[in-house]
Amino acid sequence: MAENAKAQAEWEKRSAALSSVVAAILLTSLKLVVGLLTGSLGILAEAAHSALDLVAALVTFFAVRLSDRPPDEQHHYGHGKIENLSALIETLLLLITCVWIIYEAIQRLFFKTVEIEASIWAFVVMIVSIVVDISRSRMLYSVARKHKSQALEADALHFSTDIWSSSVVIIGLGLVWLSERLGPTWGWLASADAVAAMVVAGIVVFVSLQLGKRAVSVLLDTAPPGLVERIGTEAGQVPGVGEVEVVRVRQAGASTFADLTVTVDRSISLEEAHEIAAAVEERVVGLVHMGDVVVHIEPAVQDGESLPQTVGAIASKLGLRAHNIHAHEVRGHYFVDLHAEVPSHVTLGEAHQQVNRLEEAIRQELPYVSDVQTHMEPRSIPVAGAEPHHDAGPELRAQIMKVVEGISGLADCHEIHFRRSQDGHDVVVHCLADPNLPITEAHRLADEAEKRIQAQVPGITQILVHVEPEGEG
Repeated sequence: MAENAKAQAEWEKRSAALSSVVAAILLTSLKLVVGLLTGSLGILAEAAHSALDLVAALVTFFAVRLSDRPPDEQHHYGHGKIENLSALIETLLLLITCVWIIYEAIQRLFFKTVEIEASIWAFVVMIVSIVVDISRSRMLYSVARKHKSQALEADALHFSTDIWSSSVVIIGLGLVWLSERLGPTWGWLASADAVAAMVVAGIVVFVSLQLGKRAVSVLLDTAPPGLVERIGTEAGQVPGVGEVEVVRVRQAGASTFADLTVTVDRSISLEEAHEIAAAVEERVVGLVHMGDVVVHIEPAVQDGESLPQTVGAIASKLGLRAHNIHAHEVRGHYFVDLHAEVPSHVTLGEAHQQVNRLEEAIRQELPYVSDVQTHMEPRSIPVAGAEPHHDAGPELRAQIMKVVEGISGLADCHEIHFRRSQDGHDVVVHCLADPNLPITEAHRLADEAEKRIQAQVPGITQILVHVEPEGEG
């Protein structure tokens, strides 16, 4: 569906640009012929204006075709800025033409006399020009707004100014015609044609400067007015986002690209942070058109962060894992004990250096902590290729059950799972206990069972005892 919509958009833009080229050829030819026959500078100025429109229409046609090309190795953001460059080229061409029109008008007003014939054909061609300009400017504006095309919008702007400039020329020709009918006393009205030409040039200069300013703004990556604020507001409303620190926006043709940095609680998992980033992107993408949104996540300290969360975040930043984090207060002094998981492939010396960095980082961020004690242990790595093994022998199963039955507080060793490992068996044991038992006591019983099984049952490489409340299931 997306590809079909894109193809439809490309076809509509190219059709609009091509129709503009055809119309510009027709009007330029008509105005040039009639202008030369009548000697009207106003019409010749309009012919030059239309000729420039033709060049602009051709530039727009090719710009629209090229800007729709997808990104490649040299143009990572696509080719959309070709449209903005074409709009700037149109502006420069318009300004050059206006300089000639103004120069010729001054010559006719003060330095030379040119006979002008205000014939019926002069009026006809200008009226036809107005009708054609109205129809194609409306069509171009419609397609430009629909597909956010600055090149087509520039084309539409050109042709909408033609409506006003052609109207001014008609007024100038009308005054010339009137001067011929009123006699020599009203001969000064013949200068209205040159004045009309200067008015046309003034209109074109004003429009050109506005168009050029917009094109330069996009080429210099000026952010669209108000868009940065709207993006910041939308991103800040996503649950989990602390602050929106940086928002950058750039345009390329019809596409808008945005990248922003948001802060999140540094104690959350990578998966949670990714979900927040995806939610921000989904929220913001509705504000941009045919572009891309990149969200950078910045971990930050949140209000109410607990000491274990702080220590865990510090360890994660250093590439370590921390658990069993305990804080103690003795006479106003705080002490922190924790277990730090280090990569299993490092030596004792390397592990000790990593843990020292962790302890120093904790003391720097938590200056009220007097001392940090760390227990080092290798990070757990799952055994690859281990397969379930249910036939571990009744003797091994009976030995495990006998050990568990000897621990007061545990009952009904109802489920035992075995997995072969390189040196023996990995075992998971399910036992029942009183549901009202404190969790600390349940943990103590499980820990005691694991130690006894490990010590008394040969061939066990790893043991996990899972305690369940009696009466469930």
